[in-house]
Amino acid sequence: MTDAAFKPTVYLKAGCPFCFKVRLFLLETGQLDRADLREFVPGDAAETSIRSRLAPAVETVTFPTAELAPGRFTTESDAIVAHFAERAGVAPDALPTYQAYLGGVFKNLQSLYRENTELKNRSRTA
Repeated sequence: MTDAAFKPTVYLKAGCPFCFKVRLFLLETGQLDRADLREFVPGDAAETSIRSRLAPAVETVTFPTAELAPGRFTTESDAIVAHFAERAGVAPDALPTYQAYLGGVFKNLQSLYRENTELKNRSRTA
């Protein structure tokens, strides 16, 4: 398969705000059909298969992960978005729904995640 015929694969975990960020970007830019989306629900059989596929390819299996070119993987949602933004010739800052997610729900979820991590760390040292 040549790079020109290669279709990127994006691995997504259901309920993951970073995964939703990538999916929303692809949706708003009309690129859902330009990637093979493989999503799993934590604990299902697909998760085991996806983690086994990704383990040899990335340092730490996290989500989202994308194979953007044959054998070239990234686990960073911003890098995945940047890749598809370049392909589509679209500036992420110009997308109203994507920006609304980043500035609203996503921002709040990041804050809650940091707070949760801090509380877990405190409870371990207490």
